[in-house]
Amino acid sequence: MQPILFSRRQFNLSLALASLSCTVATRAHAEPAHVSEADETAQALAYRQDSSKVDSKKFPHHAAMQRCSNCSFWQGKPDDAWAGCAMFGRKHIAHTGWCQAWTPLPG
Repeated sequence: MQPILFSRRQFNLSLALASLSCTVATRAHAEPAHVSEADETAQALAYRQDSSKVDSKKFPHHAAMQRCSNCSFWQGKPDDAWAGCAMFGRKHIAHTGWCQAWTPLPG
């Protein structure tokens, strides 16, 4: 069996392509999708990206101080603009958002 020989150019090209694919994969993983109000789960939970735009007649239990960033399902820091939520899987929700699943932080 003969050993496979690569030229220096082929080796460098392979190395560059592998590095590029790792960079693309890392960036795709680092920037999760944001939940759209048109999303099926968002509609089921009446999610709004801006809590001030929630229809108070349709949702009388909604209060002006309720927003995703002070909900117990919020998975980010209090000042993050977007973060994960237990209700929306891998997608991120807006800091100023609100949905019917809003639950106050314990304590």
